[in-house]
Amino acid sequence: MKQNLGKLDRVLRFALAFWWLGPWALRTNTELVNWIIIIIGWIALIESFTGWCWLHDKFRINNKSQ
Repeated sequence: MKQNLGKLDRVLRFALAFWWLGPWALRTNTELVNWIIIIIGWIALIESFTGWCWLHDKFRINNKSQ
């Protein structure tokens, strides 16, 4: 697994995960939407630490140099 995310992208994903998994997270009356927000938050957190995104890999996008 080769890193394909740049430093800024990783920082922004971490900030998104911190916001969506924290007490400031968006909450709705629909339980499914709440779970989707939590799942996206965890994915963003994992990607911010690993530096690898499967969508970037699929579309051959490499932001590592940025």
